[in-house]
Amino acid sequence: MPDHTDQLEHLDRIARTMDRAVRLPVVGVRVGWDSILGLIPGIGDALTLGPAGYIVWKAHRMGTPGALKARMLGNIGIDALIGSIPLVGDLFDIGWKANTRNVALLQRHFEVQPGSSPRAAVTQS
Repeated sequence: MPDHTDQLEHLDRIARTMDRAVRLPVVGVRVGWDSILGLIPGIGDALTLGPAGYIVWKAHRMGTPGALKARMLGNIGIDALIGSIPLVGDLFDIGWKANTRNVALLQRHFEVQPGSSPRAAVTQS
């Protein structure tokens, strides 16, 4: 079984940038480009599908099972569907963090696989 540590770390950096790059002052909530771009009417949510799709594509290239990819696509679908609702969707984006959820799914998948590296657990800081 290949060691996917470097790929998981790369995907975690993408998820961090998209979902939790900046802490909002006063409220202390972390947001990323997904939440910021989602504020742009019409195209903002579409732009965020690129990095989300890349994470799923990389998961496919890493040999993940179809059920895991379906769950990841479901997270993205929920994010896109609810995220498209003005204001409510923007608030939902702050809490849902589909990219972070998907990378966490990948991390858990590779942690439990026989022969996986102990380094495969990447932190979500």
